[in-house]
Amino acid sequence: MNVIREDIDALNAILKVKLTPEDYASEVKKTLEKHRKTAKTPGFRPGHVPMGLIQKQYGKGILSDELNKVVNKSLQNYIAENKIEILGNPIPQGDGGFEGDFNNPEDFQFTYEIGLAPEVKVGLNAKSKFDYIKVKVDKKLIDKQIEDLQRRYGKLVSGDAVGERDMILAQFVELNDDASIKEGGVLHTSTISMEFVSDKKVKKELTGKKVGDKVMVSPASVSKGGADTAAMLGVTELDLPNLSEKFQLTVNEIKVMELAELGTELYDKLFGPGTIKDEKELRERVKSDLDGMFVNDSDRMLTRAVYDSLLEKTELTLPDAFLKRWIKMSNEKEISDEQIATEYAGYAKGLKWQLIQSEIFKTNEIKLENQEVINFTKGLLVSNYAQYGMPAPEDAELTKSAMEVLQNQEEANRVYDMLAEQKLTKYFKETVKLNEKEVNYDEFAELAGGK
Repeated sequence: MNVIREDIDALNAILKVKLTPEDYASEVKKTLEKHRKTAKTPGFRPGHVPMGLIQKQYGKGILSDELNKVVNKSLQNYIAENKIEILGNPIPQGDGGFEGDFNNPEDFQFTYEIGLAPEVKVGLNAKSKFDYIKVKVDKKLIDKQIEDLQRRYGKLVSGDAVGERDMILAQFVELNDDASIKEGGVLHTSTISMEFVSDKKVKKELTGKKVGDKVMVSPASVSKGGADTAAMLGVTELDLPNLSEKFQLTVNEIKVMELAELGTELYDKLFGPGTIKDEKELRERVKSDLDGMFVNDSDRMLTRAVYDSLLEKTELTLPDAFLKRWIKMSNEKEISDEQIATEYAGYAKGLKWQLIQSEIFKTNEIKLENQEVINFTKGLLVSNYAQYGMPAPEDAELTKSAMEVLQNQEEANRVYDMLAEQKLTKYFKETVKLNEKEVNYDEFAELAGGK
């Protein structure tokens, strides 16, 4: 066999695979013999069917299969041995890229188009400057976090008047348009949390109300809508369109969260016995935890900023026409030229980033070792257990679970992407010049929300 490369331009080339009978004849003969041994043909015992008949029945199909095997192996070997970086896979030229006669098999030629990966130069070094956004963990933020911890371990007590973060046990009565009680209408008691009432006007009207006070509301204004509204009124979502917009809300009971007292008992619950001795140490610990909690978001924002910069500034041309043909041929479902034209920009952007990332990894010898991937997966599993308040299993069982996760291709890809991003972020932080910029929490949350 012989593979010939013909370059069209810097991004496109042709590979011609030329085969002679020496490349395929013996395998075709072996396969025909196997079919002869098992073929069931009327009038002949198994294994005694004339080879001519076997050739007539199965010859072309077997020849086609063997040629495909030889050609595919030849292409793979040639590309690997010559270290050709291609995009997508080789695709037959024109109507099939085939020359030869199946009726009189002799020499065959298969012609394929390939798209070549462009040269990538990543302009990232110590002179590259990027903002590294950090949260200013000030007294206000620490106070809020401590209050949230106190609320978590606090207890509900009866209150005299409704506050902005209280809970109300309320009776809902459906009204007519004239505000009279609707006969046969909804009558239901439910709990609402003032903290989640987003309608400012309604929230203001409810604040300060006492047990027995009545307020006219729309159910949607004191719930999250849909299923939440239906559950609050004791009906189904299908019933909602038929209900009135006017309901009488009667305050039956007010529940106020009494914060847990700061002291040894709370400190031990939060951080373990003897870890925190006083409020000063508590505040230092909370500040440290907040700093650690926000660093992942800070890293993600940095990575996003470098990603956007590299995509914008890295000059990189793709073999667009080839890639569009390859996408159309390789797609499992039929896809139109119009759909490809619409979606191609997004595909090209993703491919461009893959090439940039691959170049960074190759140039800086960044690798994803197998054991490293397993350990990273185990860490993710431990975090999942902790999230649900469960202890992680023994290492052997944890390793087994990690291997099971990685056997799922979709999950494995997700793990590899996460680990790759972690390594990229580390590389970015070590390579570029970081301009640390502190912002308040609200501004940070807004910036981080764009990730």
